[in-house]
Amino acid sequence: MTEPETRVDSPSSDRLTARPLEQTLYEVKKTIVGQDELLQKMIVALLARGHLLVEGVPGLAKTLAIKALAEAIGGVFQRIQFTPDLVPADVVGTRIYNQQSGEFQVSLGPVFANLVLADEINRAPAKVQSALLEVMQERQVTIGRETYPSPKPFLVMATQNPIESEGTYPLPEAQVDRFMMKVKVGYPSAPEEFVVVERMMGIGEKTQKVMEPDQLARLQEAADAIYVDPGIIQYAVRLAGATRSPALVGLPDLTRLVTFGASPRASINMVLAARALAFLRGREYAIPEDARDLALDVLRHRLVLSYEALADNVDPDDIVRSIIAAVPLPDIQARVPDREQVQWQQTRT
Repeated sequence: MTEPETRVDSPSSDRLTARPLEQTLYEVKKTIVGQDELLQKMIVALLARGHLLVEGVPGLAKTLAIKALAEAIGGVFQRIQFTPDLVPADVVGTRIYNQQSGEFQVSLGPVFANLVLADEINRAPAKVQSALLEVMQERQVTIGRETYPSPKPFLVMATQNPIESEGTYPLPEAQVDRFMMKVKVGYPSAPEEFVVVERMMGIGEKTQKVMEPDQLARLQEAADAIYVDPGIIQYAVRLAGATRSPALVGLPDLTRLVTFGASPRASINMVLAARALAFLRGREYAIPEDARDLALDVLRHRLVLSYEALADNVDPDDIVRSIIAAVPLPDIQARVPDREQVQWQQTRT
């Protein structure tokens, strides 16, 4: 089943649609040429309350795309430039002693924003990257003995450069697993690059704000109401399980290449992202293709390859693609479920 990248139908006039997100994409595309896949995954991450890791060589407008999105959705935006001399307090905040009052005061860090850009996240050591673990998972920061909740909505979008090893640090596995998706950005086509150069020769058009944070929160709640058939959940579980035991899906040759597969967090994120994509495509229900279209981005960064695989320069994407091809889509009739089914599922979740 083939669907357009973004389709907005209106089955009922009393429910929220993804039209504000279409307007957001329109504004971002005033600045960003091409990169449709990246922009779609950014919107999916926003709807699903997930964090996004963007990987690509320098000069592909990764940072610019995230900044343009932040300007379009409004809210508080903070950019953290990760460098080797950064310390955890520079990210989450710290306690400062006030000599006049004789007491410690808390100075909150830049992570307290609606949209946080962790630029070149792999240029800071592991202890700084780990400062994001609590806020990305639990949406709170503990400073001293006090806990401070992050703003709502809250998302972290990080960029990293895959081709340089000098002055970079690998991301801890626990940190990588916090990201809902990892999107790889490629080079633009010749016509797209022509438009990029042409735009840069003139005065760039400023991105206009088209949404407010509370409106985004309502859209997130609307995406939460999308019905997900249990067969789709089972499909996501099979994909994640196949990364741990490829022999279960008829791929025993891949077993020697994978030391650790994806955790259950991958299954959860695949279903949440599929639900958001279904809302973006204008449906009140998810279909198996929604999960399949996002499976590569959800799974690629969660595989820990063996030394044998690293010696053979095996790409995790090739392993995930083989698994996706080996696991058949569930046979689910695409139809709008009964309201009672939707309410029952929402009660369970």
